[in-house]
Amino acid sequence: MTPPRIAILISGRGSNMEAIIRASQDGILRNRCTLCGVLANRPDAVGLRRADKLGIPTRMVASRGLSTMSYGRHLLEALSHWAPDFVVLAGFMRILSTEVVAAYRGRIVNIHPADTALYQGADGYGWAANNALTQTTISVHLIDEGIDTGPILKQAPVSLVGTTTKAEMAQRGLQVEHALYSQCLANLFDGQYASIIAGILNQERGE
Repeated sequence: MTPPRIAILISGRGSNMEAIIRASQDGILRNRCTLCGVLANRPDAVGLRRADKLGIPTRMVASRGLSTMSYGRHLLEALSHWAPDFVVLAGFMRILSTEVVAAYRGRIVNIHPADTALYQGADGYGWAANNALTQTTISVHLIDEGIDTGPILKQAPVSLVGTTTKAEMAQRGLQVEHALYSQCLANLFDGQYASIIAGILNQERGE
């Protein structure tokens, strides 16, 4: 079988993006997928330069000033040039329009630095710091029309014992994120979550 094509969407530094690229070049994702491109919604996203240095095609589709629906149309147009099988969000800080979700139903993956049953939305490490958590959970999940409400594919705990700031929590959590995301994507491309995806598609069809 031909390895699935994936597009990675970012907004900032792209550390998870870089971990995925490296895993696809010489790690757990090697021969399991093809990186067709990295897209950012901000012109100052450092991750674009990082992806370019690693030999991955990049594209910037600015979202500032655009509504979710309007940006969704621009995003779909840009993605159509790459024709990805999966869209991987790696620190992408825009809500996806219903049209984008529908176009890639069951094929948009996100990583969230919290247990999505306990906290949804931005700044998961800030939430952990504000609540003085000694442990948090990283979640990899599929995207639906809600915010961090899609089916969970894989989770991993992160001990926060000894951390005192959000930055320290994020630094520790990112080490887990990088390994977890690539492992989860490898499982996904190996077909291990086929029943979850089928359930999403059946629900859409009303079955």
